[in-house]
Amino acid sequence: MDGKMKNIVVLVSGGGTNLQALIDSQSRGEIKGGRISCVISSKEGAYALERAAKADIPTVVIPRKDYANSKAYSEAILAELDRQKADLVVLAGFMTILDECVTKAYPYRIINVHPALIPSFCGEGFYGLKVHEKALEYGVKVSGATVHFVNEQADAGAIILQSPVAVKNDDTPETLQRRIMENAEWKILPKAVSLFCEDRIEIKDGKAYVSEEG
Repeated sequence: MDGKMKNIVVLVSGGGTNLQALIDSQSRGEIKGGRISCVISSKEGAYALERAAKADIPTVVIPRKDYANSKAYSEAILAELDRQKADLVVLAGFMTILDECVTKAYPYRIINVHPALIPSFCGEGFYGLKVHEKALEYGVKVSGATVHFVNEQADAGAIILQSPVAVKNDDTPETLQRRIMENAEWKILPKAVSLFCEDRIEIKDGKAYVSEEG
């Protein structure tokens, strides 16, 4: 892989705020060793597609509703990833759980950002505002975001980066969600992407270790 720009394929389903954070980082030259080569959406008309178009990034729509089940859909996604010669796959608000045929084909090459400090408030059913509702219900003083590799289990892959965010007394799920996005997700997701593309993430015993520069 050395010397060659890695192909980053981003999977989206909706507004694409995390995609925008990646595009912005890329345009500032912060993603080293790779570039966003394609955006794949599980929905037609997702605003993320417009964001990609504005940045001159090719897009592909593979509608989830056209497939009978998760396995058939995952096989279609896998075929497209292969076609795009993806080196790294980023799930950015991608609302479909991928079958293990994808994770097995791309081990330690699929990353996701989760809006909590894993292992807290994660796993099946923890997505969107639910994550922040549960954090506030529990009364935690710190939450944050986690970028991790995706494996066969929900939110259980090796952790690459985490960033803490303080919880305020008057937070609502919406205010906490916003603060975590702005102060954590939009910073550590592009950072993790760059680390991957710079070959600075090493896997040992199922854990991810980030090496210092040079």
